Amino acid sequence: MADAMSEYLKQDMQCEGLLECIHGLKGLDKEIFKVLTEASGPLTVDEIAEAVDRERSTAYRSIQRLLQSGFVQKEQVNYDQGGYYHVFRPTDPDEIADDMQRMLNDWYAKMGQLIGEFRKKYQKEIDEPPAAAAEN
Repeated sequence: MADAMSEYLKQDMQCEGLLECIHGLKGLDKEIFKVLTEASGPLTVDEIAEAVDRERSTAYRSIQRLLQSGFVQKEQVNYDQGGYYHVFRPTDPDEIADDMQRMLNDWYAKMGQLIGEFRKKYQKEIDEPPAAAAEN
C-alpha cells in the first residue's frame, strides 16, 4: 500500500481526479457533471442523454450516482394540468468542496488512529520478545 500511495502522490493529479478518488465516479459521470455545469439551467434526463450521446437509462444511472455523491440536485417541475417531471442541476461547487474536505479530514483522522494502533502493537512486540524466544 505504501508504494501505491507514494506513487499516487507523485502523479500529476487534476481536479477531476478528486471525483474518481473520493467519490468513485466514472468517466460518464464526470462527462454528465461537466454538461450540467456548462448548461444555462437545469436539464432533464432526456436532454442530458442527448448531450452525452447515450441511452436515457444509461444517463439516468449516471445521474443517480451523481445524486448519491452530492454532485447533482434534483428538482421537480409541475405541469399546470397535473403531473410533473424532474430536472437536474449541479450542486454549488463550494458545497461539494466542503464535503470533500470533511471526507478527507475524516479519512486523515482514521489513518492517524490506525497508524497509532500499528505503532503501539509492533513497538510492544519489539519491547517484549515472545516467551519462547526468551527461554532459548
